[in-house]
Parts: sequence; C-alpha cells; structure tokens
Amino acid sequence: MRNLLPFISSHPGGRSALTCRFRCGDACFKETPNNSDNEYAGDIIAGAVSRRSMMRAAAVVTVATAAGTAALTGPSAPQAEAAALAGYGHKPGHPHKPAPSGARGLRFSPVAPNKDDKVTIPDGYAQNVVIRWGEPILRGAPAFDPDKQTAKAQAGQFGYNNDFLSLLPLRGERGRQVLVANHEYTDEILMFRGYDPANPTREQVEIAWAAHGLSVVVVQEEHRTGKLGPVNRHPLNRRLTATSEFRMTGPAAGSALLRTSADGTGRKVLGTLNNCAGGTTPWGTTLHGEENFNQYFANGTTDMHKRYGIGTSATERKWERYDRRFDLAKEPNEANRFGWVVELDPYDPDSTPRKRTALGRFKHEAAQPRLTSDGRPVVYMGDDEKFDYLYKFVSSKRMKKGNSRAAREHNLTLLDEGTLYVAKLTGDSPATEIDGTGKLPVDGEFDGSGVWIPLATGTTSHVPGMTADEVYVYTRLAGDKVGATKMDRPEDVEPSPRTGRVYVALTNNSDRGKAGKPGADEANPRNSNKHGQILELAENWDDPAGDGFAWRLFLVAGDPDDPATYFSGFPKENVSPISCPDNVAFDAHGNLWISTDGNQLGSHDGLFGVATHGDRRGELKQFLTVPAGAETCGPVIQDRRVLVAVQHPGEIDGASVEKPASVWPDGPGKIVRPSVVAVWRKDGRDIGV
Repeated sequence: MRNLLPFISSHPGGRSALTCRFRCGDACFKETPNNSDNEYAGDIIAGAVSRRSMMRAAAVVTVATAAGTAALTGPSAPQAEAAALAGYGHKPGHPHKPAPSGARGLRFSPVAPNKDDKVTIPDGYAQNVVIRWGEPILRGAPAFDPDKQTAKAQAGQFGYNNDFLSLLPLRGERGRQVLVANHEYTDEILMFRGYDPANPTREQVEIAWAAHGLSVVVVQEEHRTGKLGPVNRHPLNRRLTATSEFRMTGPAAGSALLRTSADGTGRKVLGTLNNCAGGTTPWGTTLHGEENFNQYFANGTTDMHKRYGIGTSATERKWERYDRRFDLAKEPNEANRFGWVVELDPYDPDSTPRKRTALGRFKHEAAQPRLTSDGRPVVYMGDDEKFDYLYKFVSSKRMKKGNSRAAREHNLTLLDEGTLYVAKLTGDSPATEIDGTGKLPVDGEFDGSGVWIPLATGTTSHVPGMTADEVYVYTRLAGDKVGATKMDRPEDVEPSPRTGRVYVALTNNSDRGKAGKPGADEANPRNSNKHGQILELAENWDDPAGDGFAWRLFLVAGDPDDPATYFSGFPKENVSPISCPDNVAFDAHGNLWISTDGNQLGSHDGLFGVATHGDRRGELKQFLTVPAGAETCGPVIQDRRVLVAVQHPGEIDGASVEKPASVWPDGPGKIVRPSVVAVWRKDGRDIGV
C-alpha cells in the first residue's frame, strides 16, 4: 500500500489565499451565513426506529393508469425502493469482473497527479488553446495589449476567468459551432501592472466591469484535427458585461424588493456578476448561475444581507466608489437583483438576456434542465455555500419542438412559470453508524430517501410567514424555514441524459462538525470535510416532477488509500485520487466527467472521468491537469473533443504581473491569461474508445 498523499492545509479547500480573496471574498474566513436552527439530516437520522423506516415513508407513489394518473396505492417498501434505485449498477459485496480495457469512453492512460505548469493530457492526445483572455471577438476591438488596456477594448474582447462553457451547433456553417463562456470574476493583481488594492483607478474598475459577464464567440474546427479557433467579428459574437442590460422576468419581476432609485420598475438590471457554471437547454439557450455576487456590495445593513454573506464595510474591489449601486447603504435593494439564473439566447445577438426569478435567488453554481415525459423542463440547482441547500424547479409549461419563431418565443417563457422546491434528505442507517470519519455504515453504503418541499408556485407561497416575492428573493430564508438539509457546498448538479439520475457535486465543508455547527450525517458523512463527495439521486418512478427520491453517495473523494473514501465499490487500487469535485458533465457513454477546484492532495486540479453503470461503475481516471494556480472549469465532452476552461492560472499567494507564478499559456515574459483549451486524439478517433 502506498503512503497517503500529503494534505495541503494552508487554506480551506486547497485554494490560495489570493483565489479566496478575489473569487468569493474570503467566504471561508467569515461567519457561515446559514446559522438557522432548522432541523438537519443528523437530527432526522437520530430519530429513526429502523434502517428502512424512512425509505418506506418517502417512496409510496406508483403509476395507477396508462393515462399517467398517479395514486397513493401503497406499494410495499421493497417495491418502491426498487423502483427508485433500479439499474444503479452492482450492489455492495458483489465482486467486480472488469473488462481489461476499461469502461467505454474511459480507455486512456490516466494522467498521474503532478504540479507541472502546463495542461497535462494522456499519451496519444493533442491540445490547443482555443481562445485567451483579451482576444478580440467583436468588430473594431483591438488586439490585446495588457499595458494599454481600456474598458472600451475589453468590452469587445474575450473576458477574464472563463468558467462554464457550452458548445452549440451552427447550422449552415460547416465546421463551426457557437461557444458560450461565463467570466466569473477578475483578479486585478494579476491583470494590472502596479495595481494598488487600496486605490483602484476608475479605468481599472471599468476594465474589470467589462471583463466580467458572458462571451458568445463562433469557433471554427481545423480540418482533420480537433483544434478550434475563434472566428473574429462573426455576427453572432457578443459580449455581455457588468453594465449590459438584463431583464427580470417571472413571478417576482417588478417586486418592490427589486426596485431601486435607478429602476423604479424592478425589471431592468445592469449587468451579471460572478457567473460560475451553468447549463444548456433542450430548446437551444444557455443558463448562467450568478454565484458569489455578495462580495461586490459594500455596507450591508440588514440581517438578510448577512444571510447572503454581504459584509458591512468596503469591498475588495472598491466599485462602490465609482457607482453608488454597489453601496447598499445608498441602494439596499441592488444586491437583490443578483444571485439569479440568467437565460441567454446565443442565436439572437440583439436579444436581452433574462434573469429568471422563478428559479430563486441564492449563490447559483449551475442550472441544468431535463424534461419530464410530457415535455416540461425541470432544473436542478445547488447553492454553493457551506450548509446551504439543493433545489429544483418544475415548469408548468411544455416545451415546443422545432425552430420556428413561435416555438422559440414560447420556449423562452418556460422558466417563468412553475414550482420551486428545496430538498430534505434522510439517511437509512442509525445515527450511531455515522461517526464523522467517513466509515461506511453496516449496510455498506451511504444512502437513503428524500422529499422535495415546495416553496412557491407562481404568486402563491407555500412557506408560512413569507410572501411569494419574499420566497423568490430570499430563497435561503425559505429553505431555513421549511427545514431543508444542510449540505457540504452543493455546486454543479446535472441529470444524466441516459438514465435521468441526478449527480450533485458537494465540494467540501471544513466547518462540518465544528462547535456550534451541524455534525456529520449520512449524506455528508465526514466532519472537517476536506475532499467532498458526489451524491447520486433517483427520482421516485423516474418522474422528475415528483416530490420524492432515493439517493446514495456515488463517490466519497480523497486519496484512495484513505479508508474514508468510496468509489461505488470499485477496487480503490485502480482509481485516480480526486479532491474537491466542482463542475460535472456527461459523455455519450453515460460516464460522468468531474472537474476539481482546490485539490487537497498535493497535485494541481484536473478533469476526471468515472463510469456510472455496469461492472466498472466507480472506475475513476484522471484525464488532465491544469497549470500552476489554476482551476479546471466548464468541461464539455464531445465524441471527439474535450473542452475545459483553465481559470485563474498563476493565482498563487505573492504572485503579481511583475512576479508571475505561472508562464502559461504563452511562455516566459508574457502575462498569464485564463484560456479555453481543446483536447483530442491524435488518431482522430473518439475520446476514450
């Protein structure tokens, strides 16, 4: 047995202090916003009278007629549980008989953990930088010059710190696709030579405003390889920034809680901030989650500001000096206009993106829809904060197929009407078996059942003491009131397009089990959780619109030699070490691909593929690592190409423009630039087959 890999203990989650400072406003070092005393899963487990009593309580609905009418017919507990968990793969204790070449789609030589200042990929693969921060994409935008940068130039160039990526088809233009990218945050110390954090200039602030937001850029494939490059000045190319116009839609649009002195309608917002991950809809739009928006607002004055992590003093970037809307002492409602899911139509460069209030307001990591059997979208969402919640939205409207104008206009209303839910999970093992170390309970799995608690439908609130507007704008408080389960930073949440099962990346939670904080429960089984886990959820009877589900932990991350790790029962000597899962995506074979943020095992962050079904379920292999200081974001897994966003390369404590900690992507003497990278097989065949 090899020695355990070393922990990196200098900062929570393995991030540098510089990353924490600019990405999330040092959230790890501030009071946890969720100090509610609502019941959490550990309390529920402690009250269990038997292993299976809670499973019986959650899964009792069956289909009554061929017409789809549901009735409470009271099936036995084994029947209900089997329906929810059917097809999960091997059961605990059943021996694996793996094929010699690995799961289909994962047949590559895994990359070893490393700290190389480059994108490291498997043997037999090639790569290229698709687009870098500052590359011109709009007509009239100049070439990038970091020493002569202006806000006007940046507004026409690819933004900073790319995160979520989506590649969409472009009909009629052979070899071309539409790339959509989030630009989560700026790190001014790595952007500006001689930057003074105490006294940023107006020009520096306005450049940062222009470097946030979204980019739409058409990319061209090189013949006979997987190489991609931008098509500069294409008519679909677009930049949306912190000062672009966005529209509030849905049931809370126009609410008094969203009105400011600049916008008395509560419907027109300037900008989108801290867009992390997102999603791609079946009707051809993209969704973008506004995450750590709290750090941009100064002088929080209310308990609700505190619940959302907004501080009471000046901000890191000092934007409030140049625009009063970032000073909550002057504009207390401005922060309420951020923390939403944004929907963008990348095929219409003249459209106004919409902030969808029906999906609730919190630190949205991502939003990925699936469709019910009758065509209604269901969107799963995580609130990326320690001890916050998992949500879903079920639309009341059906998607119209086709690309007609009428269909597109109808589909652009799908996320404005429906019901918003929050999750409550229960474990099926006695509390005495969940000791906070990650030791498996007697039944060999961390698993249980759950319910979706309705929060609001249209203008109707389901939360006592809160109006519908309050539920949508103060969604965290609604979750507190109904007793949602406090999770270990729920980040990206994605349903499998093959099975419908939902996978939730829970990145870490260093506060789990500390004095005055919730201790371990079956869904979050480790105190001082450094490495995170991935939860697998199956809706009862495979109905995404339903109100009950079964769940189990698919992965408990960390060093495979650590007994506190779990890989769905797959032999741990045959998996790669993984720490801090963040973004997830699927390939055509049903494998889950996981990007990491803040690796705590002495290696750079990376991208991993893991089989979710069959005899190799739980087989996890590392596909790439990113350069020094960087995070792996936005994976897109196509048949013959993998895309990743390399975010904040060189963001290491003590680094600056003058003293770079990385020379990626352009070598010594060049400024470090966040970029998008494409990887493909040299022989032109599909990835991993």
